[in-house]
Formats: sequence, C-alpha cells, structure tokens
Amino acid sequence: MKFGFGKIDITPRIGVGLYGYGPYLCRFSNKIRDRLYARALAASDDGRTVVLASCDLVGVAGEVTEEVRERVSNRTGLPGDSIMVHCTHTHCGPRTKYGIGQGMLDDPYVEILPVRVAEACIQAVQNLSDGALHRAVVAAEGIGYSREHDVRPRLDEALKETWRPAKPELTDTEAQVFRIDRAGMMAGFFSYFSCHPVVGSADCRAIHGDYCGVATNLIEQERPGTVGLFLQGCHGNINTCVVHHPEQESLLALDVIASRYARSVRAGIESAERLDGSGVRSILKSIRIKRAPLPMEKLRQALAESEKVVKAPAASDGNANVRGHVVRLKALRKEIARQEAGIEFDENVAIHGLRIGDITMVGAPFEIAHRYKRRVQAVTGDRTLVLSLVDDSIGYAPEREAFAREGNYAASTVPYLLGYPPFSPDIEDTLVGAFIGMDAELRGS
Repeated sequence: MKFGFGKIDITPRIGVGLYGYGPYLCRFSNKIRDRLYARALAASDDGRTVVLASCDLVGVAGEVTEEVRERVSNRTGLPGDSIMVHCTHTHCGPRTKYGIGQGMLDDPYVEILPVRVAEACIQAVQNLSDGALHRAVVAAEGIGYSREHDVRPRLDEALKETWRPAKPELTDTEAQVFRIDRAGMMAGFFSYFSCHPVVGSADCRAIHGDYCGVATNLIEQERPGTVGLFLQGCHGNINTCVVHHPEQESLLALDVIASRYARSVRAGIESAERLDGSGVRSILKSIRIKRAPLPMEKLRQALAESEKVVKAPAASDGNANVRGHVVRLKALRKEIARQEAGIEFDENVAIHGLRIGDITMVGAPFEIAHRYKRRVQAVTGDRTLVLSLVDDSIGYAPEREAFAREGNYAASTVPYLLGYPPFSPDIEDTLVGAFIGMDAELRGS
C-alpha cells in the first residue's frame, strides 16, 4: 500500500466570529492560542485511492465538501465518493455552519476554506509512497464525562491527575492510534477518540483547536516532518471534564487536558503494531432519516411564549434568557412557515465509509451519541471507527431515550435552534443499522 499526508493552515484572521457557548454572544476572536489546520491522509492500493481530511473546525456545510471534492477530482482524477471531509468540532474556531445566533459567519473565510481543504487533500495524493500501517489501543483517561448521565466535576477536581468520571463506561477510556511508516521511519499518524472539544466558555476569545488540536500540534512539533490527524468519534453526549470556566482558567486547563491526550497518543505511536491488511474501498450512499415535528398548535403556543419574553417592556438584549428566546422564536417562525407550506420533513442524509487495509471508517453528518459506537462495534469489532461530523453538519443523533426526556438539549432543543424539527427516536436504530451494513459492504462480505 501507499500513503501520503497533506497539511494546510486554515487559521482565520483575528476578529472573526467564534462558534458556540450560547446565542448572540458577540464572541469575536482576539488572539491565536494555537493554529488551526486541515490535514489529509491519502491511501492507495495502486488500483484505488481514498482521501480523508480532518479539519480543526466545528463542522462544515455540505456545499463546502462538494466544492472540495470537485477541486480534488479536477486535479487528481479521483471520484468524489473517495474523498471524506471530517471535522474535530472545536468551539474555539470560526463559525463555519450551524444555526441561529451561534456566532457570525465570516464570508471571506468561508469562501476561501474549500480551496485550502482541497489543497491539503491534493498534497496527500501527490505525496503517496510505499508505507505500512500500524495500530495500538491505549488508555486515554481523565478527559471526558457523560454530560447526560454524570455530574460535571469541579475545576480543582478535574485538574487532578487522579480524576475519573463516575461512569467511565459511558465514555471513551481508550484511544486508537495509527502510525504510518516509510522506510522504517514514521511519516505520520492519526488518532481516534470520542469527546466534545469544549475546554472553554462564553468568555473565551482565543482561537485554538481545543484539547485534540493542541495535542496533535504538540506531537507534530516533537516529530518534525510528520503530519497527524485527529478523528472525532461518537462525542455527542460526552464533554471534556473542564467546561464553562473563565478564559484564563480555561486556557490553563487546556494545556492539562491536551497533555493527557498527547500522552496517550505518544504511547500509541510507540507501541503500535503492524497491520497486514491491504486494499482500499469507499462507499457514499443516502439513507432516509425521519423527523417528528411538533403539531402546529404547540408551535404557535411556544412562539407566543417566546414573543412575550422578547417583547416585554423590560427586555434587554444583554439578557441571556432574552437572547435564547430570540433564537427560539426565529426557529419557530421558520418551522411554522414550513408546515404551512406543506414542505416535507423527512430528508435524505449521506453516510460515508472508507476501508484502509484492516480499518473501516464510517461516518455521518451528526454529533453522534456514544452508544451508537458501542452498538456498532459490538457487531463489527473495534477496528470499525464511527466518526461524527462527516461531509456536513446537521445537528445531533441522540440516544433513543433522550427523546422521552422533555426539553432534552440534543433531542428537542438543538433541532429548533438549527431551524428544523426534531428527528424521530428511531434515528438511532436507522444509523446503527446503516453503519453495520456499510461496514459489511466495505469488507466485501
């Protein structure tokens, strides 16, 4: 097999709007803590070639992916379905998609972005040469906790090296690390782990790739000439153990959490054992995802409640509750208009799979809940990596039980913040089944 790497700086200029931590925050960057990159891995068996790009971004729109594919195809001749665009989901980078009030889109940055991501992919293809893939599974602890089933730790507790979540079985406690060697020397690596990159808060204005970006940058600096990718797993309901603290505390904690992950990746690089599998494959297909919109009566009632808050004589745009209701009323107006126009709610969603030697990667454009991964790997084994935020970004894929909890953030709140009705609870079974079927296709079984 042959492998190649590419890397392009995608750090925005200071002053762009940052994504996350609340609506209408006027959260504009004022410094660069760590640079952001689009990194790409190409793999070839001389008959076929696949490319995986990993971007230090919250997510990208499907239109960005389409332009990346077009540019890469024009330069390399590769078919579009062989090119996967993935994001790490940092909340301290520019807003590149997502919903109402979550930072300000910077048009110049978004226009230039596909050119840069495509260039990283093209570099990776141009750098293809003989190599060998190695893999290790290593402990990766003290990083995340289940935000729906566990309690967020105090800062002083989280920063202790002995800290562990009360329910580690609902998180990733191991990382998978892959090393590519050429002529006995390491050319690059990639790691796979599931945890929301949210070592920050509404106060934070510094640009960085969060724990995973900082750790990857650090290891590249320690090993000059190498390129490393981070692959975000099923992180939808897992947060970093430090989140929502003032900026200075967050930046100090960032180094601690990043160093914990970097330590795991280093151990994996050193202990990785060679995989003998060869060949590459890719599959891109569309599946139908059902939505479960609220009835018109409830929508109008909720809209009236939000308008009452926003239009009150004492309402202030500096009040977080008022800003939250502004997001809600804008989303509800859009949803009511959709229902009145009779526009269909269900939609086709693309899922994407790559097979590189003995490793399968399957992904979808969601922030996927952690149980999806456990269910898939119970059937396929742990060499199937389930990736979030692949090729697009369209909200959460929650666990089925989340839909039964009234007001659940991922299941019922976020869809309307994005301007769409919630998904049906059967999204879990639909996606898990699709991933397992795609894995079997990629293996040729």
